Amino acid sequence: MKWDKGYSCTFVFTVLITLNNGVDARQSTNTSPHQETAWTSERKRSFRATTKDLWYHGFNHYMSHAFPLDELSPLSCTGRGPDWENPANIAYNDVSGNYSLTLIDVLDTLVVLDDPPGFQNAVQNVLDWVSFDVNTKPQVFETTIRLLTMAYDLGNRLLPAFSTPTGLPFARVNLRHGVQRGESFETCTAGAGSLILELATLSRLTGDDRFEKAAYKAFFALWNRRSDIGLVGNTINIWTGWTLPEVTGIGAGVDSFYEYALKWYIMSGAFLTVWHESYAAVMRYARSPDGHWFRSVNIHTGDQAYATIDSLSAFWPGLQVLGGDVQNAIKSHMTYWNIWRRHSGLPEVWDAQFLQATSFQYPLRPEFVESTWYLYRATRDPYYLDIGERILRDLTVRAKVDCGLTGIQDLRTNVRDDRMESFALSETLKYLYLLFDEDNLLHRDDSHYVFTTEGHILSLPKEVLKPISRIRRKMRGEENYQCPLYDPVQDLGLIRGVGSRADVDYARYLIGLRSQALDEHHWSPDGWCTIPEVDLYSFDFIMSPGGKMVPEDPNPGPLKLKAVADGFILHNVTGIRAHIVSRLDRKGYDITKLGPHAVRTGQMVYVNDSALWGPLSDPRPTYRRQDVQLRIFLDTFDPALAAQPGASSFNGETYVMAYTAQFGGDLAALDGSDALRFGYWEGTEVQRDKSNPLGCKPYEINFDGNAVLVHRGECTFLEKLVYAQDAGASGVIVVSDEDTPINPSASPAEIAAAGDISNVALVLLPYTVGKSITAMVDAAGMFGYGHVMFAVDAEAQAWTEGVIDPTPEESGKILYINGYPLLNTRLMI
Repeated sequence: MKWDKGYSCTFVFTVLITLNNGVDARQSTNTSPHQETAWTSERKRSFRATTKDLWYHGFNHYMSHAFPLDELSPLSCTGRGPDWENPANIAYNDVSGNYSLTLIDVLDTLVVLDDPPGFQNAVQNVLDWVSFDVNTKPQVFETTIRLLTMAYDLGNRLLPAFSTPTGLPFARVNLRHGVQRGESFETCTAGAGSLILELATLSRLTGDDRFEKAAYKAFFALWNRRSDIGLVGNTINIWTGWTLPEVTGIGAGVDSFYEYALKWYIMSGAFLTVWHESYAAVMRYARSPDGHWFRSVNIHTGDQAYATIDSLSAFWPGLQVLGGDVQNAIKSHMTYWNIWRRHSGLPEVWDAQFLQATSFQYPLRPEFVESTWYLYRATRDPYYLDIGERILRDLTVRAKVDCGLTGIQDLRTNVRDDRMESFALSETLKYLYLLFDEDNLLHRDDSHYVFTTEGHILSLPKEVLKPISRIRRKMRGEENYQCPLYDPVQDLGLIRGVGSRADVDYARYLIGLRSQALDEHHWSPDGWCTIPEVDLYSFDFIMSPGGKMVPEDPNPGPLKLKAVADGFILHNVTGIRAHIVSRLDRKGYDITKLGPHAVRTGQMVYVNDSALWGPLSDPRPTYRRQDVQLRIFLDTFDPALAAQPGASSFNGETYVMAYTAQFGGDLAALDGSDALRFGYWEGTEVQRDKSNPLGCKPYEINFDGNAVLVHRGECTFLEKLVYAQDAGASGVIVVSDEDTPINPSASPAEIAAAGDISNVALVLLPYTVGKSITAMVDAAGMFGYGHVMFAVDAEAQAWTEGVIDPTPEESGKILYINGYPLLNTRLMI
């Protein structure tokens, strides 16, 4: 869809396309030439060789100018270790332990590069030079995750850190003297919860179970302190177990906690329930409404705390691939890819609200490259090889200097940092090499190996694996834990790549990036860009026959809900809150919580409520839906617009999601015969009064049954509705000042004081969508291309309705919610 050149179009048409297709109107200053070259085996081998040369450029200069110190300073061509003069300089001292860090960190990279002599020399250098009897205080997390082949001695030096009332380790320990007086009681969730892979492996290989027990206790000390909605905090006090601040996300401070829950399951068969529940909580509360990025949220409410994306969170798409959620991985990866394209690197912090980086450093972090490799292995789509080519080119141009590779201090000016952190070699270039190396032995290894959070290969020998209990094995037998087959885009029987997906342009729009040559290669003359519709990964609802509004029963007794040997029996569904989560194998959904009771993997929910088969007095819901879908369109659409190039699939309408108020007319029961005319079938005109943009004072015009568009602020939502009703409006569309879902409400006393408002309604639009609709209304009036109209889409049905259906006759045994199977249920009637 080449809307940026070749033709001009009216502003109204542009805004409608922007809303419908998510297109940004700004030019990018960063172009990406796309070569029409197929990814042949020879071409991939050529890029593999170039990546390998770049790796050895960094490694050889480390050995020449820095070894046996921890890191290379590539601008000054010297080595560096701990900051002895300033022990508080944790930016260096958390990692640098005075034990040849870079050499140890790259040991298994030499294996990946198929360099046996280099590996043997490196091991010998470790044996000759490295000792852990050093007076340094590295971070426990940073030390553990890098030293996988080192001896029992190191494990014993780390164990004193775990001597706390909660079992959560101190963040730092002196390798010679142990935990020192005055050490901080605060640690991050990732630091305390990402030790199980390395320490459990050490226990399994040495026969000393102290290390595995310490890591296991620390992990569950965090998990057992999760909030009621299943989220773990970012920072925790190791002495009291208190979480402060009460914020979480998927990035810095919490990232590898999720990673190790899944990877320890892959290695050992344990922690699967933790992965399922934690992933479901993140997908429900931290994922943005469009499904393309993840926010920092309050652990108790799920409300957005910050709209920032940090570079460490770029590991998440790769973890989603490993967990089998490839489609969502593709979406989240697009966001990081477009940030990279805009900056030729991944800035440390990106503000998703203001569409700009706020911290411009790029120390050659590996997370985005890692996710790119995972996605290529899952999809085999050359789209990701194109991305790898761009990454390699940017790293070479920006980071390669005479004495190695250097981090970037400022991506805007390419001011460089005199530091080559060890992960540049042990992870970033390792994953990039694997991306181009189709013949690597790892790609033919179907064992349960994993990469640790620092890119090291771990696998447990069969003789140290602990058998799964008979009960757990029986429970696991109900679900297929093989990753589902990737389903590529298809058009008229032709398989198309990720670049042809309908949401690719939308992801670019989210970052404020103008189209580049790579985008044009994938464009279709019929247009591909759409605002994505996201299925909920998990959701809650209070059950009742027919979906009627009923109060919650937080503590149902045994006559209503009773535990049995293999799960629960539900005699009365009314008022029971159910938590529903998508299955890992994507074959349906499971109930994972009933009221206060967790439903574990493999357990069954037996439903024995005869009320489910009773006649329903009214098929319409008697409660309020939390959101409705609105159809936005022009009542007069100029045929000349449809004749514009690239507009052949545009029909002058789009769909947006709006959040309903808990007062006024009920849009869930909208009927053409009702007095409520807000968004009725033929459509309602949307008007603005620029002299009263907030709708917080009496209007001087009569809206004659139309809807009034106002912005949030100054007065209550209820006052906005009353003022609009007094001016003859059928309702109010409020544009929010944020994208967080909000359902406007008021107290019973306030609603009573407002009088009869049953014939008017109010909905709230997220800021991004509302801004576009405001521009549409203004442009329609300015250029005279008709009126902007809207109608409530009666065909759309929200998950939150929770309509319970008996099983279709062809199935006969399980419960369905809104047509979706709950596979761990059984009907007894």
